[in-house]
Amino acid sequence: MLQKKGNQKVNEDKYKLPEGWLWTTVSQVAEIITGNTPSKSDKSNYGGFLPWVKPPQLDSENPIKDTPEKLSKKGAKFARILPKDSVLVSCIGLLGKVGLAGCELATNQQINSLIFSNIVLPRYGYYYCRSKYFKDWLQSEASATTLSIVNKGRFSEVPIPLPPFNEQKRIVQKIENLFVRLTKTKQELSKILSLLKKFRQSALAKAFSGDLTKEWREQQEDLEPALKLLERIREERKKKLGKKYKEAEPIDISDLPELPEGWKWAQMGECCLVNPRHPSDILPSDAQVSFVPMPAIDAEVGAIIKLETKPLKKVIKGFTHFINGDVLFAKITPCMENGKAAIAKNLVNGVGCGTTELHVLRPLGAIFSEYIYYYIRQQSFRDRAEANMTGTAGQLRVPVDFIKNEILPLSSLQEQKEIVNKIQDFFAQADTIEKSVKIAQTHCEKLAKSILAKAFRGELVEQDPNDEPAERLLKELSAKRRG
Repeated sequence: MLQKKGNQKVNEDKYKLPEGWLWTTVSQVAEIITGNTPSKSDKSNYGGFLPWVKPPQLDSENPIKDTPEKLSKKGAKFARILPKDSVLVSCIGLLGKVGLAGCELATNQQINSLIFSNIVLPRYGYYYCRSKYFKDWLQSEASATTLSIVNKGRFSEVPIPLPPFNEQKRIVQKIENLFVRLTKTKQELSKILSLLKKFRQSALAKAFSGDLTKEWREQQEDLEPALKLLERIREERKKKLGKKYKEAEPIDISDLPELPEGWKWAQMGECCLVNPRHPSDILPSDAQVSFVPMPAIDAEVGAIIKLETKPLKKVIKGFTHFINGDVLFAKITPCMENGKAAIAKNLVNGVGCGTTELHVLRPLGAIFSEYIYYYIRQQSFRDRAEANMTGTAGQLRVPVDFIKNEILPLSSLQEQKEIVNKIQDFFAQADTIEKSVKIAQTHCEKLAKSILAKAFRGELVEQDPNDEPAERLLKELSAKRRG
């Protein structure tokens, strides 16, 4: 991290520059424009032709030519319009996000923009602003407040290493040649991650169609039909629900795919207790139990990643109830679409409470929790759940009746165990590959930073003694400005 040194504008001892280079500041080689926001109360300022950039649109690898929000002709009159190839830098909040104007545009006040003079190649300035040295300098100069800010005065003192103009061209060409290869590598790595996602979903689809265990099933003798399992489940439900027990409605299977021999279609609400409550005497009121807020459920890994502990008396009312082995399914948007689901495990005293935005499925008849869990991890299940959501925008939820009425392909317990084992084996293989891909992605990011670091130390391309030195360029620019 760079250290402030009073009013010294250029930290020349940070690192030594090659012969023909020199340290200067952005204010010496560029015009600095701070963006603004035309009045929001006048809606006629917006919805037009001129891209209006805010920090979230920065850090794109491509020049910015379009934005979600645009200014009208009227709004453009109040904006500070920037030419193509201006370099945009966020200086409030999200410090150091960088973009390159791909056309004429404007920005809001969180962004300072650099319009470089003719002695600095715009893309040289752009890549420099993406370098770690530049970002570290911004962080070191940020005001020590809740919201990080580098004002225009401080921003004007950003040090920039200035090489000869011809060398700038060589540096930019080398960076872009290397970045093209790096981008292609990153795209290929992203494709692998997409394929792994499809692979997992394919494994789940085959699992619940019976294809995954077809060979295993053909080698077995005397497998218990799922109908017998279902009969035991019904008896268990009668005992647990007493007078509240109701026979499940007959299932119309005319439009459902054919199941393997011995399998049976069943309603989820018949195979599981949905959203059960803790009995009042489950534990003493001062006993500790696990508490699970929504952020504690990781959508990517499908597990609870952090358990909190609270006294039962503080969470027995107004929260969702579950025990070890229950399957948790996020019912609210966007958590449901993102795949938040988990099996409750390692709960304090075996008991948990959590956000009311969960549906809880408690398998009956010794059905494997993992069998239910993997079933609801299917994208096809989440698609059906999304189509049945109710409520207002931003507060859409999966109704409990959808969960209860979902039709589940039920196999014998022996085959459920085999299905779960095979899914876990496939997922473990996919996880190993994914871990390697993510390591490679991290290496790509480090390599990009290394390329930029070398570029602005003068180590990426060779120097040419015939190039006009940067000092002369700067003197010519100063003379031109005075004249």
